[in-house]
Amino acid sequence: MSKNKSEYGPTIRLAVISLILCGLVFPLVVTGVAQVLMPNQANGGIIRFNGRDIGTNLIAQNFTSPMLFHSRNVTSSASGVDPDITLQDAYSQIPRIHATTGIPSDVLKQLVDDNVERTLWIVGDPYVNVLKLNLILIEKYPSIYAPFS
Repeated sequence: MSKNKSEYGPTIRLAVISLILCGLVFPLVVTGVAQVLMPNQANGGIIRFNGRDIGTNLIAQNFTSPMLFHSRNVTSSASGVDPDITLQDAYSQIPRIHATTGIPSDVLKQLVDDNVERTLWIVGDPYVNVLKLNLILIEKYPSIYAPFS
């Protein structure tokens, strides 16, 4: 039994309409809504420092200097790209940073405490953003962190 071309017409039209709606219209609408409601996240959360792009607050940076807080090789998350660490992880790095920079441990602890964020504003697990902590250190102690400026 052979089918003529007219029997395939509705199927082809449905496929083309689905392709246009799902492949073009939907992504454009979602992108537009994201740009309006949360432009920083929609554009990748890019952080600028001294006039240049240096990273993102959405994905971990691979800091290796003993003078800086590290986001990886402290604990592993499922993806390994979380930009944040727990307070305990941040506190555990304070002795290394103190030994390398001479910045008092209590000052470093206060820096961590002043930059605590939570997943649901005032509730949820506390954490700190590693890139943000490191940028504060670089700005606050320019003579120590001159190579990073």
